[in-house]
Amino acid sequence: MVQSHANYHPNKKNVLNRLARAIGHLKGIRTMVEDDVDCSEILIQLSAVRSALNNAGKIILTDHINHCLLHAYESGDKEMIARLNDAIGKFLK
Repeated sequence: MVQSHANYHPNKKNVLNRLARAIGHLKGIRTMVEDDVDCSEILIQLSAVRSALNNAGKIILTDHINHCLLHAYESGDKEMIARLNDAIGKFLK
């Protein structure tokens, strides 16, 4: 059963902005590869994209814990708690 609280994302705009920046960065990296830019510079830019994605994930995780998980705990929804544990495991790989 999907509750309306499960779709509440208070930091949606922040996450979308971070993702847009990461997408722009990736497009720039693609151009760098096409233009045969030095590998070390490409690796640095890839690291920046990875960091941006991790930060977006942290924001989503915080929102989920503060809103969805709290409600799931209060209502005894063990399925949502199990899904969060699974998602965290995949996110941290």
